[in-house]
Formats: sequence, structure tokens, C-alpha cells
Amino acid sequence: MSDLDWSLIRAFLAVAEKGSLSAAARMVGASQPTLGRQVRQLEEQLGQVLFHRKPKGLDLTESGRSLLEPARAMHRAMVEIELTAAGQQTQATGAVRLTASETVSVYILPPVLARLRDERPGISIDVMPSDSTENLLFREADIAVRMYRPEQLELVVRHLGDFPLSLFASRAYLQQAGRPRTFMDLYDHPLIGYDRNEEIIRGMQERGMPASREMFAFRCDSHTVGWVLVRAGCGIGFGMKALGTLHDDVEDLDFDIDLPSLPVWLATHQALRNTPRIAVVWEALAKGLKPYLS
Repeated sequence: MSDLDWSLIRAFLAVAEKGSLSAAARMVGASQPTLGRQVRQLEEQLGQVLFHRKPKGLDLTESGRSLLEPARAMHRAMVEIELTAAGQQTQATGAVRLTASETVSVYILPPVLARLRDERPGISIDVMPSDSTENLLFREADIAVRMYRPEQLELVVRHLGDFPLSLFASRAYLQQAGRPRTFMDLYDHPLIGYDRNEEIIRGMQERGMPASREMFAFRCDSHTVGWVLVRAGCGIGFGMKALGTLHDDVEDLDFDIDLPSLPVWLATHQALRNTPRIAVVWEALAKGLKPYLS
């Protein structure tokens, strides 16, 4: 037991939290066979069965549940060691794990990161496009670009500004279907909205506009796919004004209505904030995102 390998505990935690080898492999960046082998090795080393194998995933056994909190404590200790060591680095070189929403990762970050690479070739970037919350405290990412303010006390955050929103349609669609002159004219057009996310519906209702899920002809919770649907001419949809400046095949339908904005926050762990490579990427993001913000 004194030779228990941390990588085995890490594999156990990933599978326990995600409930399947495939999802756990995506989370930790390992292959599915490797994780399966590590879990079996841990079970052999402990002499206990930790998971029930089921057709759609793995469930913790009673033995596995009893190990979960000690394993999490071990994880927290390892992260603390990593953070302390990283905070002592003095050179602006090495890897930085960066997470942002899919839309920001696809459309906004690439030119920012290209300039960073030109200026700082010693820094490599791991981009994690995700609309879910990545845990900065557990080093799943070093820096996060978020559309809300992270609240954990251990984090350093900075509000960069806001992404204004607008309504867009492709120029080809407007030529074919006609141009809405008022906001209420939108209801005569196919609209692109969310599937399970009700943010658009609530926002419209709060502004006294009739809105329901059924009013959307196309529904998708991915902002990136929604923007592609707009550009393809499927109808009229919401998007960040910054996207309209990047694509000349769409038109900003600038109605005089009060649309919400998306706040943009940078966040990192306080132990990493002054690490040279983190500081360089942090400032590059703040500078590079500024032109897109209000």
C-alpha cells in the first residue's frame, strides 16, 4: 500500500465522477484502454471491486464509495503540491491550459493566440473549448474565460467587459425572405433558438415580448452550431456582435431593443496568477479580447 500510484487514484476519481471510461478519458486526456487498465490495477492492488460494470457505464460499489472521499482528499493534496510548485517558476515558458466557451474558442481566440505565439514561442497553449464549468481549483485549466463571475475564494478574477448581443441573418436569407423592419416582424420569419436552455425565452418575456420554445424553427443549445445555422440561411438568430464583424455574409439587424450582454471574466487560481507564463497569457487575453467588448 505504501507504493500506491497516484495515477491509479486519479483514474479511479475520473471514472467515479463521470460514470464511464469514455467520458473519464476525455476529461483527463487519456485513452479509454489506459484508464480501464489503471482501474483494474487499483482493484487488484487493493483487493477490492470498486465498480459494477454495466452496459451503459460503471457504478461505484460500496467499497468504491468508501474510498471516494479519501481519494478526493488525495487529489486536493496533489493539486496543492502542483500549484505551489508552479507558483515558484520564474521563466515565461511551458504549457498553459486555457478554457473558454466553444464559440469564443472557435471564432475569437485563434487570432489572439496566434499573436501570442509570435511574441512568446516558449509558451504552448492547451485549448479546452467547453460551455461547462471547468474546475480551476483542480487544475483542469489554468486560465478560464467565462461569461459569469467565478465565485470561489481561491480564484483571482478580472472583468474585461461585455459581449453585446444582437440579431443576425445571412444576407442571402434576407434577399430571399425579405427584411424585417420591426422587432415584431421577426415572428413572420423562422427563428433560431435554444433547445433546453431557456435564457432567450426568459429574456424576451422579461421585456414584454411573447416567447415560447415552439416559436423557434431551429433549436440547439450550442452557440457555435446556432451561429452556423444563421450563416447557412436557416433564419434569424441571436449572436455576439463581435461575430458579425468577423463574417461579411451576415447582417446585424440592429433593432432599437434592449438586448442583454454577456459579461466576460478572466479567472485563474491565486497561486498561479503571478507565475510568469500565466501572467503573460492573462495579459495577452485581456488585450486581445478588448476590441470585441463593450
